[in-house]
Amino acid sequence: MAIKGVLFDFSGTLFRIESVTDWLRAALDETGVSVGKDAFERYARELDAAGALPGGSTPELIPEALAELWWTRDQDGRRHRDAYVGLARRVELPDPRLYDALYERHKAPSAWRPYPDAAEVLDGLRRLGTGVAVVSNIGWDPRPVFRAHGLDGYVDAYVLSYRHGVQKPDARLFRAGCEALGQEPRDVLMVGDDRRADGGAARLGCAVHFVDHLPVEERPEGLRPVLGLVGG
Repeated sequence: MAIKGVLFDFSGTLFRIESVTDWLRAALDETGVSVGKDAFERYARELDAAGALPGGSTPELIPEALAELWWTRDQDGRRHRDAYVGLARRVELPDPRLYDALYERHKAPSAWRPYPDAAEVLDGLRRLGTGVAVVSNIGWDPRPVFRAHGLDGYVDAYVLSYRHGVQKPDARLFRAGCEALGQEPRDVLMVGDDRRADGGAARLGCAVHFVDHLPVEERPEGLRPVLGLVGG
């Protein structure tokens, strides 16, 4: 089977969100709120446990009041915000402005880092003439992140769950990605880090390749096998 198009997940696949400590520090700086070292470390631990950072840790506990929002959070921008701000509010922070500041911070291009081999692999696919689409469960537009890091020019289409009202593993999102590239699912490879969500592409007939959801420093070459799968 010749691969003619590749669908990439965003968070945990091409890019990684900053650490909880960097995220919290940026929000504190934005709001001008000061806290001591012990309080800072406690807030960071509690926010991490709550799963309040999009793209970060999964919540240790999803409150019943947020359960429906959590499971459908990527179908709509407002639901996404309400779910993550709701999780952050489980932590008693020293200033109410911090909850909105934390949510806004995670959308900033500077909060994201591309994996070390992302540019190399995307450039290699462009040279092979292989179409690329980003298919993401997300509540906001990540294109400014790609532009800020010089990767937008390699992406032919963005298929974002909040704009389609459905989220992976729903086959409709993968089908939209294939259609955006003008390819049949059997000729398309899906690359992602979530075996449940991204694995849904297999039910449509796409090939699937998984990468590990790791910090940038711990996954320097996780995307490089994609070039072999396409070029081989």
